Amino acid sequence: MTRVYPNASFTGNSERPPKLLPIPETDTTEEAVLTVWKKSLLFNCNGFTVFDSKGNLVFRVDNYMDGHKGEILLMDATGNPLLTIRRKKMSLGDSWLIHEGETSVNPRLCVRKSMNILNKNCLAYVFPGNTTTTTAVRIRNDNLIYEIEGSYSQRSCSVYDDSRRLVAEIKKKEAVKGVAYGTDVFRLVVRPGHIGTDFAMALVILLDQMFGSSRR
Repeated sequence: MTRVYPNASFTGNSERPPKLLPIPETDTTEEAVLTVWKKSLLFNCNGFTVFDSKGNLVFRVDNYMDGHKGEILLMDATGNPLLTIRRKKMSLGDSWLIHEGETSVNPRLCVRKSMNILNKNCLAYVFPGNTTTTTAVRIRNDNLIYEIEGSYSQRSCSVYDDSRRLVAEIKKKEAVKGVAYGTDVFRLVVRPGHIGTDFAMALVILLDQMFGSSRR
């Protein structure tokens, strides 16, 4: 079987991966290419395991949707909480909030599944965390931060900002020596200066909740 993780250590680097914000604060010029494995490193758990281009473990998700309904925790390689993703209560449609750390106040982003039957290519919309359900229903407004298009089942998605600039992509992982990975292993490519890799991974998790095998 083709190896998913080039480096064998599951404990990852002892240092915390750099925390990036949706609005860039640095002048980074290199895109990040991550390998996403839809599998938890823990036995009998659901989740994700994410490696960087050098094969180092950078993100992990374990046991999501099991212990706390509607709550998912994105952690770094050593298990430190980075983002908490919570289903938005009392909202129309499938809506989620992304909080920093394990806080439950002042969400950074609000992600809403697209209900637009006239544009089936659109998967979800991303708004500021304080966006109300009423505002989010009016899709084309000044509050829109990102728009996600494509097909998650085919692992072919693009994330655009409010100026229609491509900021992140989900792609199939290339076959190695003729051996294909399937849909459980894929690429997450994050363009520099637009969205943090942790927030981009949070969008992947939510696409899996809305359109993948984790959909309830």
